[in-house]
Amino acid sequence: MNNQDATSISSPLGSLGEAKYIDLYKQERETIRKNSSVLFTNYREESFERFRRLGFPTTKQDDYKYTDLTSALSVDYALNTDVENSGKSPYDVFKCTVQGIKSYLYFVLNDAFYPSDVKKETLPEGVVIGSLKEIAGTRPELIERYFAKQSAKKEDGMAALNGIFAQDGFFMYVPKNVSLDKPVQLINIMRHDSDFMANSHNLVILEEGAKAQLLVCDHTADDVRFFSNRVTEVFVAENAVYEHYKLENTHSKTTNVSTLLIDQKESSKVLNNIITLHNGLTRNNIEIALNGEHTETLLCGMAVGDKNQEVDNYTSILHNKPNCHSTELFKYILGDESKGGFTGRIYVAEDAQKTEAYQNSKNILLDKTARMRTKPQLEIYADDVRCSHGATIGQLDETAMFYLQSRGISESEARLLLMYAFTADVIENIRIDALKDRIKLMTEHRLRNNSASSDSCVICR
Repeated sequence: MNNQDATSISSPLGSLGEAKYIDLYKQERETIRKNSSVLFTNYREESFERFRRLGFPTTKQDDYKYTDLTSALSVDYALNTDVENSGKSPYDVFKCTVQGIKSYLYFVLNDAFYPSDVKKETLPEGVVIGSLKEIAGTRPELIERYFAKQSAKKEDGMAALNGIFAQDGFFMYVPKNVSLDKPVQLINIMRHDSDFMANSHNLVILEEGAKAQLLVCDHTADDVRFFSNRVTEVFVAENAVYEHYKLENTHSKTTNVSTLLIDQKESSKVLNNIITLHNGLTRNNIEIALNGEHTETLLCGMAVGDKNQEVDNYTSILHNKPNCHSTELFKYILGDESKGGFTGRIYVAEDAQKTEAYQNSKNILLDKTARMRTKPQLEIYADDVRCSHGATIGQLDETAMFYLQSRGISESEARLLLMYAFTADVIENIRIDALKDRIKLMTEHRLRNNSASSDSCVICR
């Protein structure tokens, strides 16, 4: 079954329609099992039971208070239960020629890894990158220790739905003491002739002392309604260094639910930078577990919203061991009737002494009709810690505006300068120079109420 023949399902009026997905899985269980790795089978059945128990999340639940999926889940989406690519090459619509950026480039088309015909550069010895489904069949020893070890613990209906229907995704393995010489770029492209839902599962593994950078870009190509529901599990071993960048630049008919789960071991270092420049409805779930001493995490992100766009970032940093450090910073600029949400949870276990954890949420509302809701949370059970959180919601500084205008700068340019300066510390936490330069330019375009597209990205035009 190709994507054009994907199974279509209708939503019962006035409900989130859990029953239709339950019935669909019962009907397609054997087809899914036949086309999936045996490593997925037990997890799929566990996910099915968990989804039957949990259903879809609603705003009545504290964790989803700021994300209303009712409208998005009422759409009659097609699902590709017999995962195959559609035959529409992503290379036809995505041409990335960002000056100075060199990367190992890969695609997930809807919910399946796209097998490129383009000759790949040789990866460093021992590094494995490709289709999760294929590698689960050919190299199960790389996957079985890690697959679903984090996602199986999530009491979240969207993660459970992903566990039912995801059959493929992106896989990256970096062996002990190997450093990738350039970033890996994963392009998620949604393409279909009708309203479509994609579920994919990504798995990233860094062994001891390994180093890697992953840039994930979310794009949409066709003018239909999309629902993207992706789960990414990352395992960072002792003394490994991992950077994860996520850039969303989708159209306004897209609902994007992304769950990122990271497990850090002793003395590992992780940087996460989550940037939403254009979207419809976005929900990012980010959970980072510091499971070894002397781990370091920097989690930051920003969102620019206008019209009726919605962005909700739900983050959880779990300090489970002593002598660890985390810093978190999120910034939003919202105009028109856009909505933003941020929930940041810092958890410090009883024996996690000498923890340092800092969180800040700063937000600018450009119009009275824009809305921002923020909820910082500290849950501390140790007594020898340094932890703090802060949140601000306000408008552009009128004194600074007056100062700039008094120096001959127009009102519109003064507003742009202040907004751009507001985002600077998030952008500066991009450690890929070519990407940083491109994000600066895309952010400036976006703040001028233009699209955030790159001239070299055909999709975004």
